[in-house]
Amino acid sequence: MVKSEKEVVIKSAQGLHARPAALFVQLANKFDCEIILRKGNDAVNGKSIMGVLMLAAERGSTLKVSAEGDDAEKAVQELTAFLVNNS
Repeated sequence: MVKSEKEVVIKSAQGLHARPAALFVQLANKFDCEIILRKGNDAVNGKSIMGVLMLAAERGSTLKVSAEGDDAEKAVQELTAFLVNNS
């Protein structure tokens, strides 16, 4: 089983608010692997809009994107690029 993870700092003044969170979840659901999003001690399903919003990731937050499955490396690469460019 392939595992991958990477950390990203949220740079957007609005943080990871509703619209980018929804787009993140849409992108995450395109992958067949399990995706976990972490902020501090909190970990949520990266394919769940409610979970992602519950993290309340404001500007300056460090998020860790982890994935486990066949396309884990591609998932982490695309999801972290999304967070860097859209949040």
